[in-house]
Amino acid sequence: MQKIKNSFNERSHIELQNPLIRSNFRRAMDGLMEKRKAQFPDEAELSRLRDLAAAIRQNALAKLPELLEQLETRCRQNGIQVHWAQTTDEACEIVLQIAQKHDARSVIKGKSMVSEEMDLNRFMEAHGIECLESDLGEYLVQIAGETPSHIIMPVIHKNREQIAQLMADKHGTPYTDDVNAMTQNARALLRDKFMQADIGISGVNFAVAESGTLCLVENEGNGRMSTTTPPVHIAVMGIEKVVERLEHVPPLLSLLTRSATGQHITTYFNMITSPRKPGEKDGPGSIHLVLLDNERTSMYSDAELRDTLRCIRCGACINHCPVYTRVGGHAYGAVYPGPIGKLVTSQMYGMEVAGDLPTACTLCGACGEVCPVKIPIPDLLKRLRQESVEGHAVKQAGARKKLIEAMVWKTWAILHRSPVLYRLMTWSVTRMRWMIPAKMGKWTISRQMPAVASRSLHERLEVLHNEENKV
Repeated sequence: MQKIKNSFNERSHIELQNPLIRSNFRRAMDGLMEKRKAQFPDEAELSRLRDLAAAIRQNALAKLPELLEQLETRCRQNGIQVHWAQTTDEACEIVLQIAQKHDARSVIKGKSMVSEEMDLNRFMEAHGIECLESDLGEYLVQIAGETPSHIIMPVIHKNREQIAQLMADKHGTPYTDDVNAMTQNARALLRDKFMQADIGISGVNFAVAESGTLCLVENEGNGRMSTTTPPVHIAVMGIEKVVERLEHVPPLLSLLTRSATGQHITTYFNMITSPRKPGEKDGPGSIHLVLLDNERTSMYSDAELRDTLRCIRCGACINHCPVYTRVGGHAYGAVYPGPIGKLVTSQMYGMEVAGDLPTACTLCGACGEVCPVKIPIPDLLKRLRQESVEGHAVKQAGARKKLIEAMVWKTWAILHRSPVLYRLMTWSVTRMRWMIPAKMGKWTISRQMPAVASRSLHERLEVLHNEENKV
């Protein structure tokens, strides 16, 4: 698993000093929001579809243990070898053992966020096995020596000119910012890699328990090439991606594509049920499915936080988040950025390490409004915020500040529950305005401290009422 470095506060301040990052994200996010909006002109239809999708995901989570067992049974019957990994280290070791068993020296990868969780590229290369990304965005991030800044569009933090310069520097080809020319340059390199690779690795968008089918959603064809051209296919998947029946996939797919990139449907939808059979002309000779836990059972064990596992990784909450738009994905310091990243990362790494992420939010509610499977993201973030103050994080560095903040808000709650105490507080504040500081921590670095009135609203209303009675 990749490690979180520094705090969100430190990372976000660095990103905010880069005006190019803000302009790149602002332009991209505006476009994605408009595309999604255009795909859902009928609010009633969208509401019904979201209700259905949420019910499908809730049903799958309610039956998760038995569905995973059913998935394993069906996959084995179909000829797919199934492996279980509790941690990312175990998952990496499983992939390495499969590669060594087949004397593999090169791996070609389709897009997979679970493989990013595993930090699989670095692990395989450390053991002498080339691991090349074939998704164009992931490939650009890889040759730049960076990590994805978005779960759907990994290189969204770069504009066309930056990508053109990157490809010219790394490929040694003449500079061109023509999109078609850049795509052809990358394709020329990757096509040979597909043909030479010993193993293809992919993610899984949905796994159907009743049939043992692995579903892959993509636009570029790299996923299909990665899963059919090499002689061995390894699929890595988080255990929450299972659905009960094949008929549950279309509603989720419809919402996924329209929410993610504003497309009615993606170019490719791959359904993988078995290795190549006698007489078939393409497909791998063997398929392995690696099911990764990585703290997902911990999320599952909490009745409220379990909703985090509903996520279908569309990225809609990220695209609509005002914080993400201004600081970008790398400010979050982990695989999953944005609103869903704050939930997933803080639970995967623990509140002691990532407890500051849930506070990196304005609680505007946009993420919850656009989530296609109706995850109550704002409510879950508030739950985790409370834990960061009252739970384990209080014992860590910065605990004194968080403890003081908690005491302030508890005092505020007490004062506002008692009419007598509330009136006493407002009377005192209005009579002793001169004692209120002009600055109040970081909040007033970019804001002016509100002026306190000479009399409270209740007092002013009483004066008006008395004057009316006199008249």
